[in-house]
Amino acid sequence: MILRNQFGKTGHLSTRVLFGGAALWNVTQADADRVLELLLKYGVNHIDVAASYGDAELRIGPWMKRHRSEFFLASKTGERTYQKAREEIRRSLDRLQTDHLDLIQLHAVIQEEELDTALGPGGALEAAIEARSEGLVRFIGITSHTLHAPVIHLRALQDFDFTSVLLPFNYPMLQNQPYAQDFWRLAAVCKERGIAMQTIKSICRRPWPENAEHFATCWYEPLSDQASINKAVGYVFGQPQLFLNTVGDVHSLPKVLEAADTYIDPPSDIEMRELAEAQEMVPLWQEPESMH
Repeated sequence: MILRNQFGKTGHLSTRVLFGGAALWNVTQADADRVLELLLKYGVNHIDVAASYGDAELRIGPWMKRHRSEFFLASKTGERTYQKAREEIRRSLDRLQTDHLDLIQLHAVIQEEELDTALGPGGALEAAIEARSEGLVRFIGITSHTLHAPVIHLRALQDFDFTSVLLPFNYPMLQNQPYAQDFWRLAAVCKERGIAMQTIKSICRRPWPENAEHFATCWYEPLSDQASINKAVGYVFGQPQLFLNTVGDVHSLPKVLEAADTYIDPPSDIEMRELAEAQEMVPLWQEPESMH
C-alpha cells in the first residue's frame, strides 16, 4: 500500500506518489483510461497536471465525471500576468470538466524577473488569489526547475504564503553541495510553516545521450529497470516530508507505482552511490548558468 501524508495545511491526506499528468501529453483517451485504472488500483489520490501539458487536461477531464471526489486535483498556469493567468485558469477548469481545482500553481518560475512579474502588481498571483476568492481554486502553490529552484522558492515564500512548492530532487542533484544546502534550507522553512514539498525528476538517469533511441516520452532518460527505480523512489521516500511526482511517461509509470507500493526502507548512501555509478547517472542541471 502506498504511504500517505498530510499535504501541507490542506487537510488532505495525499498518497506520497502524486500522478504527474505530463505522462498524458500525447496519448489516446483509451490509453489515458488505462492509466486511471492503474491509479485506482494503487490508490493514488492526487493528480498534478498543467495547462501546458499538451492534451493532458483533456484526457483527465472525462475521469472527473465519475471520480472527482476521489482525487486532490492540481493544475498549473505558466502565465505571468493577471489577465492571461485568469483566462488560463478558467480554460483549465473547462478542460478538466470540474467546477474547482484543489490547487493552482504558478508554473516553472525559474528567473528572478519572472518571479517579480508573477508576484507583482498585475501579476499571475493576483489571478490565482481572485480565483480562490471565487471558489474556483482552494489553494495556491508555486513550482520551479533547475539549480535555482530552492532560491526562487525561498524568495517566493517571503512574499506570499504558498500552500506548496515543487522542485527537482534525486541522488545526483543532491551531490551538488550548493543545491543540497539550498534544498535543505527550503525544507526547513516548509516544515516550520506546514508547506507541502513536491519533488520531480526522481527517476532521472541522465540527459538523453546524443543519437540515443528515446524509449520514453520524458525529455530526459529515466531509469528503466525495476530494481533501480525501487532505489530511486526509496531515496525520495526516505525523506518523510517529500512527495514524489511520477515520471512523464505512461510506460514507466507502472514501475514507479510498484516501487512506491512495495517500499519498506530507504536505500543506504552506499547503495545510492553504487546505483549512480552503475547506471552512469548524471544531473540534468550541472552548472547554475544552465538555468538560462
